[in-house]
Amino acid sequence: MKSIGETIASLRKKKGMTQNDLAEKMNVTDKAVSKWERDLSCPDINTISKLADVLDVSVEALLKAKKKDASSTKTKDLINVIFKAVALAMGIAVVVLNILNQIDVKSSIIMLGVGIVCISIYLLDNSESQN
Repeated sequence: MKSIGETIASLRKKKGMTQNDLAEKMNVTDKAVSKWERDLSCPDINTISKLADVLDVSVEALLKAKKKDASSTKTKDLINVIFKAVALAMGIAVVVLNILNQIDVKSSIIMLGVGIVCISIYLLDNSESQN
């Protein structure tokens, strides 16, 4: 399900309007429209009806969109950083321990496998969220 901002952007583009065109019709700035579309703010409750009219949709269609949860986005970003950090740490550890002759081949393969799994999870998650 799309966020409110994604819904507004999609409907605006479908109508062939720029952010500036929508802003003029709504009597707001193009920066306000940009913030709506990036989910940094939402249209005022008093403007929802007019926005629905301008975009030729029902108010319900606009309000059905889910609001992006900032905390879940931050959590996802943190998890992505952790996956990348673990993968990098595994790679560096194998190189350093190998230079110091402090690791055997089996342990090296296991550590590199953990790194590859972390990167794979990160890449899979990001490819799914882009679709």
